[in-house]
Amino acid sequence: MTTRSSSAASTPSSLPPSRPAQSRRSLLRYSATGIAAAGMMGTASAAPAPVVPAATAPTDRPLRPNEGIVRDELSFRDDGTFVVVQFNDTQDGHRTDVRTVALQEAVLDDVAPDFVVINGDVIDGSPTTAQEAKQAINNVVRPMEDRGIPWALTFGNHDEDSSAATGLDETGYLEFVAQYRHNVNTPGARDTTGSGNQVLTVRSAASRADAFALWLLDSGRYAPEQIAGQDFEGYPDWDWLRPDQVQWYLHASQRLESKNKQLVPGLVFQHIALWEHRFMWFASVDARTGADHARAAAKHSIVGERNEDECPGPFNSGMFAAMLQRGDVRGLFVGHDHINTYVGDYYGIQLGYGPGTGFGTYGLGGAEENRLRGARVFHLDEDVEGTFAGTELRFASDYGIDLGETGQPGEPADFPDGVR
Repeated sequence: MTTRSSSAASTPSSLPPSRPAQSRRSLLRYSATGIAAAGMMGTASAAPAPVVPAATAPTDRPLRPNEGIVRDELSFRDDGTFVVVQFNDTQDGHRTDVRTVALQEAVLDDVAPDFVVINGDVIDGSPTTAQEAKQAINNVVRPMEDRGIPWALTFGNHDEDSSAATGLDETGYLEFVAQYRHNVNTPGARDTTGSGNQVLTVRSAASRADAFALWLLDSGRYAPEQIAGQDFEGYPDWDWLRPDQVQWYLHASQRLESKNKQLVPGLVFQHIALWEHRFMWFASVDARTGADHARAAAKHSIVGERNEDECPGPFNSGMFAAMLQRGDVRGLFVGHDHINTYVGDYYGIQLGYGPGTGFGTYGLGGAEENRLRGARVFHLDEDVEGTFAGTELRFASDYGIDLGETGQPGEPADFPDGVR
């Protein structure tokens, strides 16, 4: 099957066997709804919205949610620790595979997190009504809601694939999830490309200072069909962070530093990978051999698997350079490429993947199809330099969940009281 993704071949990790890159991704990318949405949504997002330059924006005003800076929702435990769980690519319809929810519940009961992010592709393009789209979301947020755990979502490339049929877009989804008692999403930074771009600060156990920051970014959907009359044949054609989003991060980071009289360390969550993820895996821009990866693994302390090509947008957003300049971000973590699980230290910033959580979308294929269904766990500790104490993976196999190839669609969960 012909694809329009990067033509570079994937070099597999030395851990398990690889599979041909992109084969399942192509089926998802070129669904009928995806093609229609790609032309409509990608073109609309091509032109960045204006933003107040960071150098001229005042820094002495109160931090307000309409600037995308959300405070006083999260706080460290009395012992100065905080646990974050990343689910991503739950990616199913209103009859979510029961194993997806079982995996979520097992992880939540195991690690008892203080915050959960579903990092994009929360649902797929199968809903045919607004009710079905809401049910698809409800199925995968109920595990957090039922346990009273604060949660948020970011958007991926598939979340609006059903919009033409359901009438719900990202704005509608944010309005819908705002009804949940424990959801902490906001509409996000104003006059900025995307939906729900925001930073959630985590208050120190010892004071009201912002001790950590959790950045949630909308990495978009698909590239437009053309720019300046040129198509993207031969290039990855997913979306990318726009300059105004990067500038918003710089501005908000400066605001937090000004308020707290020091840099506030943080983690960034967005759905689509940066080009730097691939650069790190090979310790190179151009060379992509097994020997290059062996050198990279030692240089960047890479652990985990790479079973498909990274799928960034065609352009480098500059986000990594911005984070490096600011010096506050400890790591940036993505989903999108379901069967990549690796993480490494790329010039002082952790770059990594959370494994695909949902059983309703592509996996490794064959008998290995569901081996990597899982979640990523992050440990924060105010007593650790930089506060970020490390990350680890949890897999469905750790909890005895059936990994069989046959899907197991469930019935839609009931909506909580007050949610409709």
